[in-house]
Amino acid sequence: MNIRERRGFTLVEVLVALAIVAIALSTGLKAAGALTNNAQRLGDVTAAQWCADNQLTNLRLARQFPGTGDSDFACQQLGRDYRGQLQVRPTPNPNFRRVEARVLDEQGQLLVSLSTILGRI
Repeated sequence: MNIRERRGFTLVEVLVALAIVAIALSTGLKAAGALTNNAQRLGDVTAAQWCADNQLTNLRLARQFPGTGDSDFACQQLGRDYRGQLQVRPTPNPNFRRVEARVLDEQGQLLVSLSTILGRI
């Protein structure tokens, strides 16, 4: 049997195939890591939205016309502590106030901001 008649892969072909597989696997791992980070972020944003919504609901249930200004609040959801700020601003109509609840993460980055209008009762 002649050397030229043998069938198989050369070392260069095998190395190229291994390089392609390695690149594909590293890309897959990177994508899986991004999905994990996105799932964690979604949980944080959802819990922060519950905190903000709870603060705005408490204001509505208090049935008191809020004064303007800023105030801080703390909230615990899903075993995590969140901090936030309520901002009450006047509107062109003196019978209404614009209230914004902002919730921040541990680094001080904004997770969610919800707004509503409260009227005089």
